Amino acid sequence: MVVKLNEAAPDFELEASNGERVKLSDFPGKNVVLYFYPKDMTPGCTTEACDFRDHHQSFEDLNAVILGVSPDPITRHEKFIDKHGLPFLLLSDEDHKVAEAYDVWKLKKNFGKEYMGIERSTFIIDKQGKVAKEYRKVKVKGHVEDALNFIRENM
Repeated sequence: MVVKLNEAAPDFELEASNGERVKLSDFPGKNVVLYFYPKDMTPGCTTEACDFRDHHQSFEDLNAVILGVSPDPITRHEKFIDKHGLPFLLLSDEDHKVAEAYDVWKLKKNFGKEYMGIERSTFIIDKQGKVAKEYRKVKVKGHVEDALNFIRENM
């Protein structure tokens, strides 16, 4: 499946850090910031999560919900949330089906090794469930502010 701007975002259902199963369609009338990241407790992912944490109230003020998705199990998400005081849900995509649906499950290369993993990406989904903006191959520095400004100026 190819995610396209101004078209319906692929719905999904995943286990969430609050112990419930969460669907994208659970948030009608809200803007959703759906961000995919490679792994809990790693430097870049921690920085990104803490940036979202630090701007959480600003997103809420714009009627936006933040959902983080990685292949980590729920137990690891819970430790990540506790360690960094994250106020938003993290979703477990252990079989990477949702990452595949959003085309962020990619061949990666690191120190000469090739492996499959998540390409850091963010999708902003509008109140009607359509993809309003996509950020692929995200560089962490300044990214959260860019996403916040997009919502502020366009939604």
